[in-house]
Formats: sequence, C-alpha cells, structure tokens
Amino acid sequence: MQQIKFGTDGWRAIIAQEYTVDNVKRVADATAKWLLQKGASQSVVIGNDCRFGGRLFSETVTRIMAYNGIKVFLAENDFVSTPMISLGAVKLNADQGIIITASHNPAGYNGYKLKGSYGGPTTPKEIEIVEALIQDKVDYPMLSVSEYQKQGLVEYVDLETMYCDHAEANFDLEAIRQSPMNFAYDAMYGAGQNVMKRLLPDVDRLHCEHNPGFNGQAPEPIHKNLQEFSDMIKISGDIACGLATDGDADRIGLYDSKGGFVDSHHIILLLINYLHLYKNLTGKVIFTFSCSQKIKKLCEHYGLEYDVKKIGFKYICEDMITMDVLVGGEESGGIAIKGHIPERDGIWMGLALWEFMVKTGRSIEELIYEIYAIVGTFAVERLDLHLSEEKKQQIIKSCKEGKYTSFNSLIVEQVEDLDGFKYHLGNEEWVMLRPSGTEPVLRVYCEAATSKRSFEILKMVESYIMQ
Repeated sequence: MQQIKFGTDGWRAIIAQEYTVDNVKRVADATAKWLLQKGASQSVVIGNDCRFGGRLFSETVTRIMAYNGIKVFLAENDFVSTPMISLGAVKLNADQGIIITASHNPAGYNGYKLKGSYGGPTTPKEIEIVEALIQDKVDYPMLSVSEYQKQGLVEYVDLETMYCDHAEANFDLEAIRQSPMNFAYDAMYGAGQNVMKRLLPDVDRLHCEHNPGFNGQAPEPIHKNLQEFSDMIKISGDIACGLATDGDADRIGLYDSKGGFVDSHHIILLLINYLHLYKNLTGKVIFTFSCSQKIKKLCEHYGLEYDVKKIGFKYICEDMITMDVLVGGEESGGIAIKGHIPERDGIWMGLALWEFMVKTGRSIEELIYEIYAIVGTFAVERLDLHLSEEKKQQIIKSCKEGKYTSFNSLIVEQVEDLDGFKYHLGNEEWVMLRPSGTEPVLRVYCEAATSKRSFEILKMVESYIMQ
C-alpha cells in the first residue's frame, strides 16, 4: 500500500492512480483518529473545489468523520475556495477545516488540505501526527450522508454567503463598484468564480465557468498561464487592473493597465505600503526565503519588524496565530494580511489592492513607482527546470557540498541555505536553487534590477549547473 505524505501544502496525487476513494478514506480515518485524541465533541468544516470527483471525495470524508461521531459542517455549495473553508472554521467555531483540492496543480491531480480552528494551515507538527496515523487499509460500514444528517452529525452550510458577508463588512465594496476605474477578473475556471460574480458583478470576467479540466491549463496564476487574460487587458485599453486566482482561489495573480504581470513580490510591497502608510496599521512582516530582498528594505525604511521563513505558507501561519502580523507572504502568490484569517486568499488581496487604487485615485503603476522611489527598481524571475530525479539530486548535492562558488563570471559573495540555496552575487543580485516540494521540478530564482538582467543571470546559471 502506498505511503501517503503531505507536501508543502497538503497531500496531492493523481486521480485514479494514488488519489482514490480508498486512499482518501485512509487519510480521513487518520484525521478522525487525530481529532478524537484531542477529546470528544470535535467538529469539522468540509468542502471541495471545482476538480473532478470533488463532491465524491468530500462526501467520503464527511461519512468517515460522522461515523466517528465528529460533527460535520458540509459546504452546501457545489464548490468552495480554500479561504472559504478556513473562514468557515473560524465562524463556525470548528476544530478543523478540510478542503478537497490540489490548488494550482494540473487537472489530473486532486488533494487534501487541513486547516486549523484559527483559519489557517494546520501546523507541520500536527500534520506529522496525522501522517503517522495513516493505516494501510481501513474499512467502514458507512451510512449515506443524508442518514448522518438525520442523526444531527452533518449540517449543510452556505460558505459562499458567509464569505461574501465577511468581505462586505471589511471592504468599501461600494466604492469599488461605483469607481470610474474598470477592473477584470480571471477565475482560471477555479473556485473563486461565484464569489466574485456576487461581490463585483460588473467587472470584466474570464474563465468564470465550471470546467473541471481547466480547459487543459494548470490553474496556477503565473504569466505564462494567463496570456489570454493579459491580451484581453491590452486589447481593452480601459481596464485599470486585472486579478487572477488559482484553482482553489488562495493564490493571486495581478496585471497592470497595460496587461503587464505584477508579481507577488510587488504585491507584498504594495500591501505593506497600503496598510502601513495609508491605513496607519503596524505589525510584523513575514515572508519566505524566495521573496525579494526589497521587502526587507521597505520594512527597514518604515521601521517594521520582519522575519524570513522556510517556503510554505504554514510557516507564516504559525507566527500569524501567535503574533501581531501586518503582512505574511510567499513568492508563489500566497499572501495574508491583518484583519482577516491567517490564510492565503487571492480574492481578499485583490479586493485590498482595488480598494487601495480607488481610495487614492491612482493606478497600480503609480503605486508601484511610489515603492520604487524607496527601494529601487527590481525584478524577480524564475525558471522551472524539469529534470530527471538523478540530475536534480546531483545539483542539490553540489549545493550542499559548497561546489558553487561561481557561475561562470558570476562570483558568489555569500550563501544562505534556510530552504534551498541562495547565492548572493553583489549589487543586490542573487540566484537561488530549490527543488519543488510538490512537483518533479528544480526551481531557479533570480533577483536583479531589471527583468532582462534577471533572465540573463538565470540562463548563465542554468547553463553552468546543467554541465
């Protein structure tokens, strides 16, 4: 029987290969045992995103929880986002949230994420306990969901309305609706589509239909996957900003009025500026190892405390539930801000930025230039190298053994190895090598003053390490 391990963010596997009803039962059984170890009268919020078989898998988990006497708040909605499950855990005072999703992975995958009662990722230590409880085989004489509902062990909840009401209470959505600025949204066929239709019905929309295959495109909100959205903004000529979210709507992609991609490094800086400079909020800024060094620079400029974490939002969340945190963010588009749950939320970040634009009457480009005036221009670019496992391990071994003291003409001045290997090259330039925690990929990152320079460095490094 296959060993099931949780990666950077939950367990993910290919549907009908490792991701089967039987294996989902094994994980659900372990989750139930773990919850019952904490005491009786446990409760969970359960839902699924838009992927194939989502309802089948979420109902499978529901039946196992109910069989074990655990109260289930089951999303009545056909699909929900990960932030909706996390918010539901808080609003319903549940002990745990479970979302059936593979986030940004291709359509062939599905997954299983655990969310704590505080509305964010379950801690790595707790995940380890769940993993250790996964048995090789489980067998349940399970009743139907409706039977458990009659027993009071399953209650259907409208998580979509709950989320919309929460957004209405926290943003000046009427100002966005009445603004002369035009906005656009690309759901990537993901779980954010219905919420955005309800909150801002007049924004231009793309890929806001239910398509479990995502039309053949992995629902990851990065520029190469959003060409159609970018072109739509360029052709329109009157869209001030475009927002995209991934399959489970916890990651953000953003576009300026010219259809240019605004990456998460810039988004984190924009949010710090809005919350601190314009809204007079304070708190610690937490970001992951692959993020721009400019975040440190802006924090130092404002006198804000900051900390760098390993990659994976769960490490940010650990601090957000115990400290006063202003912004927590990672390079992959997962960002959280003060006043909401300690959870990545692409829609929430988009609403904050659109409110920022509307309240200041300034374009996203102007707001970025304001940051450049403080920290200088920069660009962080990334290559995803699809390598054989042998070659990937060979490169990582070379990193661990300190063999990369230069990359041809690029001289390494300092190395950090918090999570992956970051090589500082001087002149505020760096390159970083790190194997993905969820895919068979070696990621290579670079920061430099311009995109052109970043790609030049990436190509030089790729050429060197592939020898």
